[in-house]
Amino acid sequence: MIIKDDDDGQRLDRFLKKAFPSVTFGQSQKLIRTGQIRINGKRAKADSRLSAGDDLRLPPSLQDGNPEKNDKQFSVKDHALIESLRLFEDADILVLNKPAGLAVQGGSKTKRHIDGLLNSYQKKGVKPRLVHRLDKDTSGILVLAKTADAARELTHAFQGHDVQKTYWAITAPAPLQENGTIDAAIGKSSVRQDGGEIMIHDPENGKKAITDFEILDRAGKQAALVAFYPKTGRTHQIRVHAALIGAPLLGDRKYNPQPFPFENDKIYNGLHLHAHALEFPHPKTRISIRIEAPLSKNFLETMEELGFISR
Repeated sequence: MIIKDDDDGQRLDRFLKKAFPSVTFGQSQKLIRTGQIRINGKRAKADSRLSAGDDLRLPPSLQDGNPEKNDKQFSVKDHALIESLRLFEDADILVLNKPAGLAVQGGSKTKRHIDGLLNSYQKKGVKPRLVHRLDKDTSGILVLAKTADAARELTHAFQGHDVQKTYWAITAPAPLQENGTIDAAIGKSSVRQDGGEIMIHDPENGKKAITDFEILDRAGKQAALVAFYPKTGRTHQIRVHAALIGAPLLGDRKYNPQPFPFENDKIYNGLHLHAHALEFPHPKTRISIRIEAPLSKNFLETMEELGFISR
């Protein structure tokens, strides 16, 4: 097996975990320890760094499961789902419109997620990489890198101030101000809810978090369609900040004490938060691009019921 440019510099143990997810850590360590895995003919170590062009020799037990030897080793259904979510794609990036309810990554209770579905979307043995995250219940734009260079550039862009994010949300009730800036540090709470972490405003130990907002439309004082522009990227930032100004998000079971205040079964019973638009420099050309994600049917139906749109 010849190492590709995309895996240049990666540790052997991490490469094996990515390439052969069904092989446990203990199994891979045993294969390395007993000399069954070699790099350019020499015995490998778990912390060996791979270089593009290296000849990686694997035992038959791994070779038989090598995804490069079986182009059909993925779900056609998963591949079709990724294609249906695609907003933009070129040689360097893939942009999806993630639906609410589908996690970005797996966990102890999460078996189906974007990262796993992307196993079906490998091209020339390379799988698109995550460079940022969205909450499971948040819909909208998710950008993925298709090369190591793109992943590096996009990660730096998201960590810095090169990405302009626009989220649309429905709050219940509406904010008191038409627009403003929320500057409130956020930290983890010691309390957990349904196995998930809770974030709180923590002015002493929390991390700096800033969000601009403006009301786009309102249904009196009961609800509003609000655009949020996060300037930092803290966990649950918009949800926590919206609650802090007395306008928690509709359907937010964690931060809204009354997540469903309307007696209307046509209003979607999930979180109303959508990553509507991203503007960022292309990782190769450095030219700024802006991509928008259409709202889901559920979100649009709520907007119609509250009088924000007519269809």
